[in-house]
Amino acid sequence: MDVLMHLLGGVATVLTPVNFLVLLIGLVLGMLVAVLPGLTLVMGVVLALPFTYKMGVGPALILLTAMYASGTYAGAITSILFRIPGEPMDVPLLWDGYEMTRKGQAARALGWSLAASFIGGIASAVMMVAMAEPVARMALSFSSPEFFAIVFFGLISVVALSGDSVVNALVSLCMGLLIATVGVDSIYGAERFAFGQPFLLDGIEFLLVMVGAYGIGEVLTRLRTGFASEPGEAGDGQARFRTALPRWAEIVAMKFTLLRGTLTGVVVGIVPGAGATVSAFVAYGLESQYGANRKQLGTGAPEGIVAAKSAATASVGGALVPLLAMGIPGSGATAIILAAFLLQGIQPGPQVFVSSTGLVYTVFAAVFLSVIGMCVLGYFAIRPLCKVLDAPEAIVSAFVVVFCFVGAFAARNSLSDLYVISAFGLVGYLFERFRFPIAPLVLGTILGPLAETNFMTMMVSFDNDWTVLFRRPISGVVMVLALIGLFWPIVRAVRQKRRDQRFIGRARQT
Repeated sequence: MDVLMHLLGGVATVLTPVNFLVLLIGLVLGMLVAVLPGLTLVMGVVLALPFTYKMGVGPALILLTAMYASGTYAGAITSILFRIPGEPMDVPLLWDGYEMTRKGQAARALGWSLAASFIGGIASAVMMVAMAEPVARMALSFSSPEFFAIVFFGLISVVALSGDSVVNALVSLCMGLLIATVGVDSIYGAERFAFGQPFLLDGIEFLLVMVGAYGIGEVLTRLRTGFASEPGEAGDGQARFRTALPRWAEIVAMKFTLLRGTLTGVVVGIVPGAGATVSAFVAYGLESQYGANRKQLGTGAPEGIVAAKSAATASVGGALVPLLAMGIPGSGATAIILAAFLLQGIQPGPQVFVSSTGLVYTVFAAVFLSVIGMCVLGYFAIRPLCKVLDAPEAIVSAFVVVFCFVGAFAARNSLSDLYVISAFGLVGYLFERFRFPIAPLVLGTILGPLAETNFMTMMVSFDNDWTVLFRRPISGVVMVLALIGLFWPIVRAVRQKRRDQRFIGRARQT
């Protein structure tokens, strides 16, 4: 009862005129930075941080929390419509969301992403309020082996759902991991693969790989076909411009996918440093292994959208748990929110629940209201954005290329980044041409530094004993699941081949 009263008090605080205006501004800014290629959610929150200096602690936290929540949804729009992920967490949406768009089901795909975001966000907010302190205490015991095991699981999940060729997926993943090593080693400070080029010393931004391979690579692929419309893209008329929210019966039928995605988002979000990106990939991997419609994933199945989007949004509540209870940020965006706390002279941790109870529940209330506001804004934004699909494909593709280059240049104001993004656009085109999956390449680039840092930290801390990964209970379970996810598709393919051979043999005998 005390929790409910505190939460209602937090809602009342957020709904005061000034705070509510700040909430709306945060929702709009979060959606804008997530939609625009080149502006990441973390970058947007960082840019907003200086404007909180003169604010009170309440409005400052409400602004950043609203940006964080809405930013986890808005990137779905560009991913589904244009195959340009606004954020790394939106990459799994390309595999089914963009396929639905090519079949003339853009509005339905966006409707599913909106519903999944709402359900995952609200459910995670409830769990955040109910389990903040005990779950945060458990996460405090995590160390580098656990972090590496979870990242490894995320990497393997993409390989497991690679489709026809596990070998091609592994090649793509290894290329991504190789790209992630370019620059200065974070542990020993050694230069790697810079080839005397100063701009490579800072490494290759995953943003350039992601936007180049997916955005420019897709434009080059479509250019090769003469921008010919895919079956189902034309002739669908105004049906494509409706906001096709799923019916209640469809949502109920998707209950297990929603449950898996939401729980994955909360659990992975709690792990410091994991965040929405790992949550989305792990949830999609789990759906590809255990979902009822797993064989259809990657061909335009709503389950792929629901799994990834519910997990990404649910990670918001999970990531805020260790931040508020222990002062440990669960993601890049919550690290900026931690900075906002410290700038206001408040140290998050167990004592904040006693000394600043009202402030904590204001943040909790901001999460609830941000999820609701995000969905309302997203609902009305979908219709005009869907109408963009009515423009000639060549014109839309030209704008896509412009936004890709502007976003790449804006990230670091470097002309070298334009060459890099062009190179990865060509890589994306070649991967599509020769049927190599792009997802493992991009994920390896995103998660490679995190995996390397945690692995090297683990080796230093445990006297180069890699078996600690399997001797610690949590990391051991995650590693076993990851290895099963890697080898099970191979075993399944071998068994299917043997069945086919036996069937052919019996057919010949008869």
